[in-house]
Amino acid sequence: MESLCIKTNNQAVINYLLNSIEKFNLDHIYFCNKQFKIYNNIIIHYLGEQVCEFYNNLADLLTDCIIQLYEPILIRKIVHYNYFYFSSFEKAQIIESCISLLTQEEEKEFSIRKEHLFIAVLKYASYHKSIVLDGFVNFRIQDYMKVLDEAIDYSVNKYLIEKEYSEFINLLRLYINSKDSQMNLIHLIYINSESILLDAQKNIISLTDHIFDAKYLSDISFSSNDYALNALLTLLPEVIHVHLIDQEDEFINTLKLIFEDRIKICRDCNICRTYKMISSIK
Repeated sequence: MESLCIKTNNQAVINYLLNSIEKFNLDHIYFCNKQFKIYNNIIIHYLGEQVCEFYNNLADLLTDCIIQLYEPILIRKIVHYNYFYFSSFEKAQIIESCISLLTQEEEKEFSIRKEHLFIAVLKYASYHKSIVLDGFVNFRIQDYMKVLDEAIDYSVNKYLIEKEYSEFINLLRLYINSKDSQMNLIHLIYINSESILLDAQKNIISLTDHIFDAKYLSDISFSSNDYALNALLTLLPEVIHVHLIDQEDEFINTLKLIFEDRIKICRDCNICRTYKMISSIK
């Protein structure tokens, strides 16, 4: 007979374990829930011959339990301890972002934490008759915790980048709202992720003419989108007709955030059709 006693006083954990054990796809499983001294004890006995499968099931059970019920608590503790200098609001944003990241189905980079956790649980359960779950989580899952730390660091960096981006957008909004428009209308043709600017008479606007009046330019690369944004911030048109030959992407979304209701999206007009035809010929 193989046995394991899981010790915990967390009622949510107790309910989770009892409900999950009932769904074990193994015969000859017997379990009970009893209070002894300090801990509530969930005692599991296996009388069958598929011992490896029994312990794999146990490891899966405890791995899922820790991921579901302990991981959010661990994330909060790490964020509050390592990033105490953030405001309560900022820490809440980081915690939410990290939990969301780790629950995404397409998340791959940090999924190895589950493997580390499974191996740690399997090794411990195979050589011990009882496990104090809180103690195990606090002291026996170092490899899992390293990956969790990396996920939190990633979420912090992501939050800081998004915060800087938001501040950048707000500064540009303040700038354009404080200046008078220099032109009534500019057409922006967006094709192959590159920008072409036309004036109201549909003449091409040179993107490099406004470099020395730059309000914004990337300090890493100078793409047509960098020049186009700089020209728009210099000329400050009342209306920007964006002719989307491509799909919307980060650059178009940035323009919409900066210029707000000045942006008019167009997908099918004479200009759109002309540049679609030019693109198809190329």
